[in-house]
Amino acid sequence: MTVIGRGERRAGYREALAEPRFRVLFGSRALAIAADTLRMIALSVLVYGTTGSPLLAAVAYGIGFLPQLAGGALLGSLADRLRPRPLIWGAYAVEAAAAAALGLLGMPVAAALALVAVVACATPVFAGASNRLVAEALDGDAYVMGRSLMTMASAAAQLLGLAFGGIAVAAAGARHALLAAAAGHVAAALLVRLRLPDLPPPPRAGGGSVVGDSWAGNMRLLRDPVVRALLLAQWLPPAFAAGAESLLVPYAGTRGYGDGTAALLLGGSAAGMLLGNLAGARLLGPAARERLAVPLMAVFGLPLAAFALPLPAAAAAGLLVLCGCGFAYELGIQRPFVDALPEEGRGQAFGLLSTGLMTAQGVGPVLLGGAAEALPVGETLACAGAAILLTALLLRRPLRRARVTAAAPAAPPATGPAVGDAT
Repeated sequence: MTVIGRGERRAGYREALAEPRFRVLFGSRALAIAADTLRMIALSVLVYGTTGSPLLAAVAYGIGFLPQLAGGALLGSLADRLRPRPLIWGAYAVEAAAAAALGLLGMPVAAALALVAVVACATPVFAGASNRLVAEALDGDAYVMGRSLMTMASAAAQLLGLAFGGIAVAAAGARHALLAAAAGHVAAALLVRLRLPDLPPPPRAGGGSVVGDSWAGNMRLLRDPVVRALLLAQWLPPAFAAGAESLLVPYAGTRGYGDGTAALLLGGSAAGMLLGNLAGARLLGPAARERLAVPLMAVFGLPLAAFALPLPAAAAAGLLVLCGCGFAYELGIQRPFVDALPEEGRGQAFGLLSTGLMTAQGVGPVLLGGAAEALPVGETLACAGAAILLTALLLRRPLRRARVTAAAPAAPPATGPAVGDAT
């Protein structure tokens, strides 16, 4: 295993990119996220145009998130049982087939949503395996740099997906945009199949059932107060942010911004994520990132409060850029989270992280979409920002304890009885 950036030394992006496995996972994930973004916006536009319902548009945007709860709860241990290469490329191939079916078959809305939901059940398994490989290849601050690159790639891929999605939907229609999303997933699958080494699964101490091991492993992780606080910090703010993003299409419509503005608004948040992660990774050291995690989490939500006001399109886009910059708070969560995980079953731990994140991002659009049926869309966006601020306040002390616990040096191996030992 290649170990890079161990200890407190500040690492750089070059060290992360020097690891071949990380480069493959980084590139394939960027392709898949661009395809996912294109699929999400095309399906949301298609459903909103068919039904005229903000709630159904929000559900279409986030339908791939919530069903991951079943996959993570019942199948998460597979991330530590199966060979990672066929698992990851096979999952991308299935996503490609689903996007192609959405574009070609002209499904009813209910059937299209059901297809996306079923495919999403496998996401925690291959996401856990992929993140486990990254954590094995990169260590210390190099791992944080790798995660920063992943986040920036996600933001850049979202920008590409949104830009291309706006053009594709306007020029060729939502169904053709879905076929383009399928092509992106095919490219990601081929990159993993051809370039990632065919590594064996990690050694396992036990051999129980998949469902039993998955459930027991998740319960062990959630009972650990340090791991639980770090998981909540990575689950809750993105959930409220995803709910807000799911309403940007109807928000642009109610404000009368014009065609294509929704993609601009969604792109503002992704651009902010890109800028915030770049600045946080390059300008702040490891300790400073961890100290600023809670203030940056507050920045992630505060700009949304202004959406209760009648904003021009440019001001709304600028506020969403600022909101996205606050997502850099996650840089201060990454290293304490990895340090808190047990070595055995680490793939399942990352699968649980993905499960909770995607599930929460599925619940967020449903809850806020339902609220937008009763409240003005702008006020609903402001409520999402207030929820993120409250989360930052409530997690302030637990995250401080988690940071102190992760920073505590491990006890050296014992070489004999020490002076003052009780035994």
